[in-house]
Amino acid sequence: MNKKHAAGGSVFHLTKRSSISRKKAWAIRFAAILLSLLVCAVFIFMITKQNPLQVYAGIIDGAVGTNRRLWVTIRETMTLLIIAVGLTPAFRMRFWNIGAEGQILMGGMMTAFMMINFGNTIPSGLLLVLILIVSVAAGMIWGLFPAVFKAYFNTNETLFTLMLNYVAIQIIDFCIVYWENPKGSNSVGIINAGTRAGWMPQVFGSDYGLNVIIVILVTILMSLYMRYSKQGYELAVVGESQNTARYAGISVPRVMIRTMMISGGICGLAGAIIVSGASHTISTATAGGRGFTAIIVAWMSKFNPIAMLAVSVFLVFMQQGSIQIASQFGLNENASDIITGILLFFLIGCEFFINYRIERKKESGEG
Repeated sequence: MNKKHAAGGSVFHLTKRSSISRKKAWAIRFAAILLSLLVCAVFIFMITKQNPLQVYAGIIDGAVGTNRRLWVTIRETMTLLIIAVGLTPAFRMRFWNIGAEGQILMGGMMTAFMMINFGNTIPSGLLLVLILIVSVAAGMIWGLFPAVFKAYFNTNETLFTLMLNYVAIQIIDFCIVYWENPKGSNSVGIINAGTRAGWMPQVFGSDYGLNVIIVILVTILMSLYMRYSKQGYELAVVGESQNTARYAGISVPRVMIRTMMISGGICGLAGAIIVSGASHTISTATAGGRGFTAIIVAWMSKFNPIAMLAVSVFLVFMQQGSIQIASQFGLNENASDIITGILLFFLIGCEFFINYRIERKKESGEG
């Protein structure tokens, strides 16, 4: 005869939350951050035998210890933020744009093209305006391809956008061979190092001040677009239900194409900010994995620009600081990636506890 658990027995089970307050959700995220820092401290102690507090002091020094380090942290934060902002409209529409890396590379490629070919013939101000325009256009075109195929042939946008990243890398490889400088170096080198033609000018006494202005302006405009414009409303409806959108008279293919062109265009602009405003060169590593990290930033922030800024600051702060302690304490260069990976593991994992809760269920049984 089968018997059930004795009376009073209990089991744990998961229940999807119907809703959660913003305060509680951020409390869970904050707890995840504290746990991640604790695990990082254990990891640091195991490999360095150093006081974790001293190592964390090294992280702070590496991120903001000097004026130059502070501006580099600001620069990287702004770059990550604008990519996350670019991904937001596509994600709100439930179009899984995994192709930000390729869109960044295309924008960066066109920026390098303008700097190399017109740096000595077009006035600096006009050249910079043209750079911003063509980089956005390149990203829009790179976002257009998967949107058209999704809209009219229902292809898988995740695979399509992901594969376009590799196509973009091959195009950049070709450009490096074509623009190689000096010959045999297998790199483009610093473009217009002597004239600084096409470089973003100094603002606020920093080479990266204009980067900040552009990113903040784009973030504000995109926030207003998503919240108050008719187009922002339409893409939200399409994201909720394409059938509902059609019933309301909304053209789903048109919204899909328009939204992905905006998403790709902003990511292309990020390529211009990286090439014209920071590295002043182009390579297959120009995007540097930021397109994938920005997915985490956008998703964790629930597409809230202020939250995106906070998450971007935290990730970049820890990443830049980890690079410093890897050098300071003689660690392998991969140590900073491991620390960043631990942080991302906890930040991503905490979303599970925001969406689900663990409950204890009582069971009664027969003797």
